[in-house]
Amino acid sequence: MVTFDFMNILIVNGPNLNLLGVREKSVYGDRSFDQHLDALRISFPQVVFSYFQSNVEGELINCLHEFGFGRVDGIILNAGGYTHTSVALGDAVAAVATPVVEVHISNVYAREEFRHHSLLAKHCKGVIAGFGLASYDLAVQSFLKA
Repeated sequence: MVTFDFMNILIVNGPNLNLLGVREKSVYGDRSFDQHLDALRISFPQVVFSYFQSNVEGELINCLHEFGFGRVDGIILNAGGYTHTSVALGDAVAAVATPVVEVHISNVYAREEFRHHSLLAKHCKGVIAGFGLASYDLAVQSFLKA
């Protein structure tokens, strides 16, 4: 097992994740993503985090294109509802050279049937779902222990 002393990770959050801590607290919790990002930086001092959030599909694709060719060591992607609908976002994940881990805060398999299929997963290093905001922590750990 290889461990890294220093790593750059980009976190990309899709639609409605800017409302964490406000929307559907029973599903997503009461913590904002900015609060969790601060906690990630404390928990993983060997990681430099970059963060991008957009409700716009094309902006998410542009971000993956911009960072997905060596600018970072890994990408953590929570594409929200686009996970299940965006062929274009799946194509962008497939196109980039940087490994991507798909994350979900909720257990998508315990929710509506349409959420059970990801158009991104087959292009990702792995998928983590259902551990709340700790899903991001697990994704970081997967890169550090790669």
